Amino acid sequence: MTRHPVAFALLGPTASGKSALALALAARFPLEIVSVDSAQVYRGLDIGTAKPSAGERARVAHHLIDIAEPTERYSAGRFRADAIAAVQAILARGRIPLLVGGTMLYYRALAAGLHALPAADPAIRAAIEAEARARGWPALHAELARADPEAAARIAPRDAQRIQRALEVLRATGTPISRLQRGEAPRLPFALRGFALVPPDRAELHRRIAARLDAMLAAGLVEELRELRRRYRLDPSLPSMRAVGYRQAWRYLEGEIDAAQLREQALAATRQLAKRQITWLRAMPELAPATELRAALSRATG
Repeated sequence: MTRHPVAFALLGPTASGKSALALALAARFPLEIVSVDSAQVYRGLDIGTAKPSAGERARVAHHLIDIAEPTERYSAGRFRADAIAAVQAILARGRIPLLVGGTMLYYRALAAGLHALPAADPAIRAAIEAEARARGWPALHAELARADPEAAARIAPRDAQRIQRALEVLRATGTPISRLQRGEAPRLPFALRGFALVPPDRAELHRRIAARLDAMLAAGLVEELRELRRRYRLDPSLPSMRAVGYRQAWRYLEGEIDAAQLREQALAATRQLAKRQITWLRAMPELAPATELRAALSRATG
């Protein structure tokens, strides 16, 4: 092990092969995996989030999976606290933490910290939601782009949760959320070394995305959501139900789209997600190529 505590991170877009690489590395090094996935935290969201199988989790310890009910609103702040606790526990066992996932906002919250943002304001949120019903989220995204172009560039025009939060902070404080997020970050109690897995061939990534989506649909994604709706009091505004795949499956179960449209819309949304993830990765020059991760782990255990 290294003289100073070090955690490693493997980041990449959806369907890029992060999990397979992490499991292969875990067969050689004393790793435990910490999920960096905003949907895998929810119990019951298994097929559509590509959670590791029971066998994979038996072979390699995984953390921050199945830790919240789908009715909860798990946050980046909660992730940061949970991830720090998981990493410190892994280090205390003399093993190596490897954070793996594609929720770049969570990784940034861990690496850069969360700054002094205001608490949620129910009145402001209700007003924004009313405006969204009247004008649509793309219109509110355009409003955000005029006031805080830096934040808007990182947020998709239909990402209701993040548009709402950015506008809420702006209206509550009069300051763009991007400016508040650039404040001094609290230090981590360990070093963090990040690596990026970015497929060079976009067409191949799209092929893999389509193949995985088809496998999820064949495995029963719609049936999984139907059962979740039976067991829990869910609504489409919950973060768990905004996850790609589940959002489109919800519309299918409501009779708003047919099976072909479900696949088409989920495929388009997943491609857009991958594009945003790649944009995030390219904006983080501190990340080394994933091809260097094996050597870094060898040095850490040598």
